[in-house]
Order: sequence, then structure tokens, then C-alpha cells
Amino acid sequence: MAPLAVYGIQDALDWWTTFGKPGTVQNFYTLIKGGWLFMEIAAIAAVAVALTFYRFPFIVLIAAIALWFMSMDIVPWLKGQTPWGDDNLSRQISIVFGAGMIIVAMIINTRQKSGDFAFWLYLFGVIAFWGGISSSGGGTALQKAIYCAMNVGFLLLAVFLGRRVFAVFGTIGIAMYLTDLAGKVFRDSLLFPFALSLIGVAIIGAGLYYHRHQDEIAAWFDAQLPDLLKRLRPANAV
Repeated sequence: MAPLAVYGIQDALDWWTTFGKPGTVQNFYTLIKGGWLFMEIAAIAAVAVALTFYRFPFIVLIAAIALWFMSMDIVPWLKGQTPWGDDNLSRQISIVFGAGMIIVAMIINTRQKSGDFAFWLYLFGVIAFWGGISSSGGGTALQKAIYCAMNVGFLLLAVFLGRRVFAVFGTIGIAMYLTDLAGKVFRDSLLFPFALSLIGVAIIGAGLYYHRHQDEIAAWFDAQLPDLLKRLRPANAV
């Protein structure tokens, strides 16, 4: 209701920005435009007030979605033009917002005593960060290898933080890299579908192995960490 109230005020007083009226309020969830920014700020402020009185983790979902929307709607303000703008700038803003949400989620995760107030920030933070990097496309062989290494890092981060969302997106990223690599190695070859099948089976096998041995893997991982990193690791990740 907070975004709806702000929309009503803006519409009644014609307080729309230079980007123009974004359309009907229903477009708030489907259309990217700078005019939505104040509605997103209002939603985040409403969440902050609500959490002061009601310590209910699901409320954070609203702020997480608003921040994700903001990472897109703020681009015209930074670009200074009416269209959504430069795809490269949009990706950079998405990566920065996503990284910021992940950092905030990590801080909350280490301090929360009851309830999971970090879950939604982790989810939408990873979507923004990983999505911004993955949407770049193209790149040299080295850049693609670095992208794969980042996704492997996501798998390690999933174990370190005890958050499966990093494992999900990390696995998708690795699968995308291996599929692209297989397409180049087995181009115009009958072996290509077999290579894809092997990649799929390997990922499924790795997932099943982790699911069955995740406690042992987490214990081994914790034993290898230096004391400094152990102190940074959330208690609920062990």
C-alpha cells in the first residue's frame, strides 16, 4: 500500500519526474522507468517501520523486491535520459546493488539471533549480482574462465554461509560455461548432444553427492578455515 499511496500523491499533484508518468500503478511490477523510484523508497521505508514493531522475516521480502526494482529504475537518473538507457551501465548498477544487498545480508546473518531476516536479501542480491554479470555475454576465453571461477566461488560461499541460493546460481553458471565450451569443442559434431548429456548427469551427480554428505563437507570445510574466517562465518552455517 505504501507504493500505491505515493503513486496517488504523485498522480493527484502531477509530481512526475522528467521521465514522465510510468503508466498505471499495475505497471509498477512490469515496467522499468525512473518515475517508480519514489514508490520504491516508500516501500523500503514502510518495511523499516514495520520491522520495528513486528519482527517477522517475511516482511523483508518487500524491501528486497523494492531494492531489486530500484537497481533498474535508478539507471535513468544516473544516465540523465528518459529511456532506460545504456545496457552496460544497467549491468554495472545491477552488480553494485546486488553486491551491496549480499553484504547487508551477511551482516544481518551474523547478528540475527532468531528468525531468518537475511534470506530474501540474499536471494534478490544474488539475482541482481549474478544476473548483471551473466547477462554480459560474449567475452574472451579468459573472461569466460574467470566467470566459471566466480561460479565455483559461489559454491564455496554456499558452504561457508550455509546458503543454498549461491549453490543454485553457481551451478547454473558453471553449466552455462561448460555448455558454451562444449559448443566450441564439439562444434558440428555428433558428440555435442552426448557432451551436453554428460554435463547434465555430472551436475545431477554432484548435487546428489552434496545432498547426502553436506554435513561432512561442511565440517571438513570448517576445519580448513583459518580462525579469522571462522569468526566471520554465521553460527547457523555450521
